[in-house]
Parts: sequence; structure tokens; C-alpha cells
Amino acid sequence: MIIKKLQALFHPEQYQGWGRKRKYFEGWYYKIINKSEDQAFAIIPGIAMDENGLQQSFVQVLDGKNLHAEYHKFPADQFHATPGKFHITIAGNTFSEKRIILDLPGIQGELSFENQILWPSKWFSPGIMGPYTFVPFMECYHGILSMDHTIRGQLKIHNEVIDFTDGRGYMEKDWGHSFPSAYFWMQSNHFSQAGISFKASVAKIPWLKGSFVGFIAGLWLNDRMVKFTTYNSSSLVKSMADKEKVELVLENKDYRLEILAHRKSSTELSSPISGFMDGRISESMTSEIELLLFDKKKSKNNISGYG
Repeated sequence: MIIKKLQALFHPEQYQGWGRKRKYFEGWYYKIINKSEDQAFAIIPGIAMDENGLQQSFVQVLDGKNLHAEYHKFPADQFHATPGKFHITIAGNTFSEKRIILDLPGIQGELSFENQILWPSKWFSPGIMGPYTFVPFMECYHGILSMDHTIRGQLKIHNEVIDFTDGRGYMEKDWGHSFPSAYFWMQSNHFSQAGISFKASVAKIPWLKGSFVGFIAGLWLNDRMVKFTTYNSSSLVKSMADKEKVELVLENKDYRLEILAHRKSSTELSSPISGFMDGRISESMTSEIELLLFDKKKSKNNISGYG
């Protein structure tokens, strides 16, 4: 068991819950959008354990355009993870970094993923959490499996066959015992310029007897990742939200990134509280994001998109 846990620690995409039996959750998030961008879904498989050891596995499905979510619950013994690689199965449904196979009530099909863009990783900073990966008491850990990739295949969703071939996708995951009590999250890889993908999150992070505001943002620009994180000497200059918009300004030694997200209609999803999926969060897949990136040494790039 110790070997499994240590090996997985340096590979955030893999199952991290070896040996856990209570107050724990782990979930993977697949965002899939078809080529014409008129169909957008999120597929979220995972496992949840409450404080008393009650366990369940699940596959949650969000239809972002029709504002509808489904939560398919299964016994925990239907969840199986393969040691040493990212490959999980839940009651006949299969999930990996290259493929998903779905056999859910009203949803069947297979999708494959190609040309993934990975978050840069080093042994002392294995993934988007950086050195916080090694802190044992974090409320929630986060990983990015792919900033952007190409999709192949079809899904039959409630008697409608949807072709996702040549569409775009995104993959991430979370694990721990609870989502933050307050946070912003946004992501898009559909911008006015090709070859761009963006992700940002800002959250209240419990820490010892207090808390701090942590942030992680990455902007993939054709062939490089521009990173703004709590641990790489970036700063959160502005963080503001109301019912209509979210504004963030992030800055590092080379760039300044101004973010304006226009809120649209959202759907409630189940989220973890003390390991079990008893919480509720709101997610929109039609909100618009505007980005303004300033290169401190050159000119500015004006990027707009939605996600």
C-alpha cells in the first residue's frame, strides 16, 4: 500500500486514495465540446466516503447547453483503480487519459482523446499543486490531466447520437475531503485565436489555524505555458465578483493577465463535504471569458473566448 501511495503522489492523474476508507473523495472531470460548439458536456466519475465509512462510487453528467445534470450512483465495490497508471472502471464504465467508455442509463458510447497538452511537471513540483502536493493536511488537492486535446467518437445521449469528432476537450481532477468554502473556477479552450487554452481558480484555503487565498492559473499560448500560481511568486492583484461577472487580475515578473468572466445560467452539481457528495455547486458551460495579456517586455495580446 505504501508503494502505491508514493508512486501515485508523483502522478496526480492516478488514483490517490489507496488505503483511504472514510472522509475522502476523488473525482475526475472530462469536459467535452463538439466541433460545431453546440453541444457541451462534463463527465465526472469518482468515489466518495463519509466520516463514518459509508462509501459510494458515481458518474455525474452535466449537459451544459440544456442546463441539466444527472448523478448516477453505484456501490463502492464497483469502483476499481489500476495501480501505476490512470485507469479506473465504475460498473462497466471506463476512464483513462486516452479514452472513456460509457454505459449509463440513457448514455452510451466511446470517446478517445489525442494530442493532449500537459501541465509542465518536475519531480519537486508534480503537477499544478506544485510543492503543496507534499503537504499532508490540505482540504482539497487539484490536478490537470490535459489543458486541451482533440476528441474522436460518438455518444448516444437519451436517444440522440452526438458526434464529438474533431471537438475539443479538457481534463482535470480533485481529491481530498471537501471543496473550498469559497472559490472561483473557470476554463476555456475555445478562443478567437487557435492554439490557446486557459484555466484559473481562486480559493479560500484552510491552513493550520487560519486560511489564505490561493490561486492557480495557466494560459497555454501555442507552444508555451504562462503560469500564475501562489507558489511561483505571482500575485493576485484583484479578485471581485457579483451576480453578473467575475474579475481577476494576476501578475508575475513577465506578464499581467486581466480576466473578465460574464456569468450565464448555471446548473447545480453535487460536490464533496467531509468526503461525501452532499454539497451543491453551480457550474455554467456557456459563460463568456475575456482575457487581456500584457507582456511587460513587448506589446499586449488581446484574447477573447468563452468557457
